[in-house]
Amino acid sequence: MDSFPAIVATEQGPASLTEVLESSLPEGDVTVDVHWSSLNYKDGLAVTGKGRIARSFPMVCGVDLAGTVRVSDDARWSPGDEVVATGWGLSETHPGGYTTRQRLRGEWLVARPPELSLRETMAIGTAGLTAMLCILALEESGLHPGGDAEVLVTGAGGGVGSFAVMLLAGLGYQVVAATGRPEIAEYLTSLGASSIVGRDELSAASGRPLEKERWAGAIDTVGTQTLATVLAQTRYRGAVAACGLAGGSDLPTTVLPFILRNVRLLGVDSVAAPTEVREVAWARLNAMVQRPLLELISSVEPLENVPELARQILAGSVRGRVVINVDGAPA
Repeated sequence: MDSFPAIVATEQGPASLTEVLESSLPEGDVTVDVHWSSLNYKDGLAVTGKGRIARSFPMVCGVDLAGTVRVSDDARWSPGDEVVATGWGLSETHPGGYTTRQRLRGEWLVARPPELSLRETMAIGTAGLTAMLCILALEESGLHPGGDAEVLVTGAGGGVGSFAVMLLAGLGYQVVAATGRPEIAEYLTSLGASSIVGRDELSAASGRPLEKERWAGAIDTVGTQTLATVLAQTRYRGAVAACGLAGGSDLPTTVLPFILRNVRLLGVDSVAAPTEVREVAWARLNAMVQRPLLELISSVEPLENVPELARQILAGSVRGRVVINVDGAPA
């Protein structure tokens, strides 16, 4: 019986590389030969077992995948089509992308953007998509580049943060990158950051519900006290897009930034984002991503390295994006 390699969690604990059978593929109307995936913070939680990501076991991990349609019962897709899937419960309620073959629902797929290779789509992956969704939300709230307005990105050295810095700078914003790793300051500057602030400046509580106004907008990947500080420092009618909880899921703030400065807190989710919103985001990414910077942000690792990489991303030692070469094809 046909089998293929996959990173599988069999219980609420560390996942490992194993062989899975064709007969174990889940329900769905499109079978994809997976060539590339990526590493996200959520993958770190799932693979190490330190976060309750998987809802059932065994579970193939990996929230992203890019590959070629093998078999399709969905009229939208034909064998040979190159497709991308991110979110939609992959590695939570549906087996994910850390495998060389997967079966999915056709509505979860988007076509490979024409200017990007499959590998490049995974250099972007959930992280880049999330960053773009944050930018779309900020734009809808009225944010636009120009003047002395600064836009803050927290957790700037991570995948979402790196893309947020790069994309915002490309749009003409003055980007301030917040990080706890001063050694990556040059990296962030090369992505377009105009200045760097230390993580400690934002993660320490001042005891004041409102602070000096600074940020016209912000993208926060950290949560907890960092997000509370960002809200307290946001300008009148500014907006903050919150998309992560690398520091924690609590929010120790007051209503004062919202009712005295009209600050808007925008929640951004990439897991269940509607297909039409994804298509807009991918079209913007297709037009905006600069290949030299994409290469700077990303590195490539084989499937067997995923368990160790998962530990590293939770420890905060992964810079930018890690693309997973699932099937071992030349990069």
